[in-house]
Amino acid sequence: MATERFKQYSVLTMNTLAFTVMFMVWTVFGEIGVPIQQELGLNNTQFGILTSVPILTGALVRLPLGAWTDRFGGRPVFFILMLCVLPAMWLVQFATEYWQLLVLGAFIGLAGGSFSVGISYTGKWFPRHQQGTAMGIFGAGNAGAAVTKYVAPTIIVVLSWQAVANVYAAIIAITAVLFWFFTYTNPEHKAKSRITLREQARVLNDPKVWKYCQFYSVVFGGFVGISLYLTKYYMMEYDIGIQFAALVATLFVLPSGVIRAFGGYLSDRFGAHTVTWWCMWASLISFFFMSYPPTDYTIHGLEGTTQFHFAMPVWLFTAFLFVVGIALGIGKASVFKYLSDEYAQNLGLVSGIVGLAGGVGGFLLPPMFGALIDLTGVTTTIWMLCFGFTLVSVVWMWWTERRQPLLTRDAYHQAPVREAGQQA
Repeated sequence: MATERFKQYSVLTMNTLAFTVMFMVWTVFGEIGVPIQQELGLNNTQFGILTSVPILTGALVRLPLGAWTDRFGGRPVFFILMLCVLPAMWLVQFATEYWQLLVLGAFIGLAGGSFSVGISYTGKWFPRHQQGTAMGIFGAGNAGAAVTKYVAPTIIVVLSWQAVANVYAAIIAITAVLFWFFTYTNPEHKAKSRITLREQARVLNDPKVWKYCQFYSVVFGGFVGISLYLTKYYMMEYDIGIQFAALVATLFVLPSGVIRAFGGYLSDRFGAHTVTWWCMWASLISFFFMSYPPTDYTIHGLEGTTQFHFAMPVWLFTAFLFVVGIALGIGKASVFKYLSDEYAQNLGLVSGIVGLAGGVGGFLLPPMFGALIDLTGVTTTIWMLCFGFTLVSVVWMWWTERRQPLLTRDAYHQAPVREAGQQA
C-alpha cells in the first residue's frame, strides 16, 4: 500500500504533467494560428480573436471547476476534463472555415480550466507551510506554452498545421491514462457540503479578492496574452521566420513557466506581499523600455541638422522580455500564496475566481494587441498597454499595503485563515 508521502509526490508529479499538457493545448492556436491566418486571409484583429477564444473559455470554466473540485475531488474532475478536450483537439484538423475554428477553439479552451482543478488538488495534499512550494511546482506546468513553441512550429514546417491536432490529441490520451493510474483520492479533501451560488457570490464581498484578481490578471493574464502574440510580434517587428521566432519567444515563455516553482519557495520564505511587489516593479520598468517605438530624431543646429535613429535591437528587446518572463513567473506563484494563506478551506472556489480573472486578462490582450496594431500601425503599442495594466497593480498595492505600517503588514501575513465571504 502506498504511503502518504508517496501519494503526495505522485499526485504532485501527475498534476504537473497533466497541467503542462493542458497548457500546451490551451495555447496551441498561438502557433497554428499563424499559418491559418495566411490560409484564410485574416487580419490582425481576427488573428487575436482566434487565439484568445480558448483563453476566454478556459477562464469562464475555472470558477465552476474550482467549486466542483472542492465538492468532488480533483482526480475525477481533472480526468473528465481531459476526456472532454480530446475530441475537440482532434477535430481541429478538419476545420476549413473561420467560424469552425472559433467553435472548436472554445471547446479546446476547457483545457485552461485545469489550473483551478490542479491547484486545489495539489494544495490540499500538503501542509500549509509547504503549499506555496507545492503549488509553485504545479504551476510550472505553464511551461507547456514553451513546449508548444518548440513542438508545434516544427510539426507545421515538417508536416502541416493540421498534423498538430493529431499529435496533441494522442498526447492528451496518453496523459489521461497515466493520470488515472498514478493519482489518488483523499475523501477528507472534499467539501462537507455543496457550495451554493450564494456562497460563491459571498466571496466577492471581500475586497481583497478583487485586488488579487487584478494582480493575477497582470501576472497570469499578461503571461498568456504575451505568449499567444509573441511569435507573431517577432515576425512583424524583426522579419524572421516562424520557427526562429517561436524559438526566441521561448526565452520568455519557458523561464516564466519553470521559475514559478522557485516563486512558490520565495513566497513561503519572504511572504506573498514582498515577492509580488518586486515582481510588479520589475515588469513595469521593463515594459517602459519595451514600449519605445523605432524613432528618427532631427536636431536643428546652427551649422545644419543632425539625425539620429533609435530602435530596440532584437537582443536588447529579448533581454527585457526575459526579465518580464521571470517576474511574471514568480508573481504567478506569489499571488496564489496570498490565497493559500487566507482561503485554505475554500481554495478551489477562490482560486477559480482569481483564475477566472487571470484568464479573462489573457483573453482580452490578444485582440486588443491586434486592434492597436491595426489602428496605429505601431507594434510597440502592445507594450504600452501592458505598462498601463501593470501600473494599476503597483498603485493599488501601494495604496492598500505598502503605505500601511510595517507592523500592520506583518500582522496581515500572520492573520488567521478566513472562510469564503468573511470580510477582510
